[in-house]
Amino acid sequence: MTKVSLSYGDSSVDLEFDGAKSVRILKGDSLPSVPDFKSAFLKAVNRECIDSKPLKELISPGDKVTIVTSDITRFWMRQDQVCAQLIPYLHDDLGVAYEDIVILIALGTHRAQTEEELRMLVTPEIYQKVKVVNHDCLNPNLQFLGTTSRGTRVYVNPLVVGRKVILIGGTIHHLMAGYGGGRKNILPGICGKTTITQNHIHALSPTMPKSNPLIGMGVLERNPVNEDMNEVAEMVAPIFGINIVMDTQSGNCRLICGHFIRSWEESCRVVQQMMGIPIEKKADIVVVSCGGYPKDINLYQGVKALINAIDAVKEGGKLIFLAECREGGGAPAYFSWIDSLRRGTLDEDLRRDFTISGYIFYASCEAMAKAEVLMLTQIPAETLDGMGARVFNRINDLLRETDFRGKDIYVLPYGGYTVPYLVPEE
Repeated sequence: MTKVSLSYGDSSVDLEFDGAKSVRILKGDSLPSVPDFKSAFLKAVNRECIDSKPLKELISPGDKVTIVTSDITRFWMRQDQVCAQLIPYLHDDLGVAYEDIVILIALGTHRAQTEEELRMLVTPEIYQKVKVVNHDCLNPNLQFLGTTSRGTRVYVNPLVVGRKVILIGGTIHHLMAGYGGGRKNILPGICGKTTITQNHIHALSPTMPKSNPLIGMGVLERNPVNEDMNEVAEMVAPIFGINIVMDTQSGNCRLICGHFIRSWEESCRVVQQMMGIPIEKKADIVVVSCGGYPKDINLYQGVKALINAIDAVKEGGKLIFLAECREGGGAPAYFSWIDSLRRGTLDEDLRRDFTISGYIFYASCEAMAKAEVLMLTQIPAETLDGMGARVFNRINDLLRETDFRGKDIYVLPYGGYTVPYLVPEE
């Protein structure tokens, strides 16, 4: 008999799989954390660059430099540590004046950051030395660069035009774009809302009321969202990319630098090696935990674990989803879409007014339709009515509805960071 303990909020849930045919724990691998960040930074930007000259050969005194980095929702990547090394390096070693450096926060459609958040993102010391600017996707003075082959009209922040642009991004699996980081700091990061919407609408099938089958976690080739993002980033043509690879505890594992596309693609390979889990077959039952608080603070934060795990369940199988969700469904930008779901107009409404949060809700409902989903949560059952999950507030009630005997079982203790994928038969 196999017994596992899985995180749930601030506590844990113990499960025993009596009579199971097999039980496999699916967890990603971690690389050692970087012991000396300054040394690792200098090595990465000079001696280990991928398809690029060292940064010191790309920047000269008098250059106007824009550093594009993510907002507070991506602070897990610890861009502050990179800024703390990069700005002094540009100024002290390469002779770039502080007044010639701007740090542009890649907000996409997110809210502007507060002054306190800006200080946190770049460190208080750097905030005092260089200008730090929030991008505004609705600014009427965005600059038009042209139209992509897919018809996306490209409007960007003027601070990435006519200046040398450096990208700082954390690489992680992404539901729509395959992987986050890299070119996503350009689109959606510093683009206009029209550009963002025209790109993101490719997440939906052009002919059917469902997600585009060409997108998905870890999918880059032929992914229209990714390829359109790449095309927009090529228009901006950043001179350098700094890609951060983190473990599940936000420990910095690798800095991978160089050409803004090629180095990012290498970081994607590293992330897939760490977090992608090959499976030879799908399981009868999959048990997934978000990893506890704060990863399961609300459904919006926790649902990535569900979306990652659902494709490991065989047709007609069962998924047990542990997500405490003490703050309920999450922000209205995500959970208010349940009104469209209950009206039967979710697909129509999302196509008319596409948002990332709306698409994540859409994908949540698609995931719950792929298997019988039993959810352990504090959210009342009536709150989730219509989404497709059977809701339980006590684990014993849930287990009475589950028979593990003779079943193949997968367990994902950190579902948000674990991406199972089916290995094709020889």
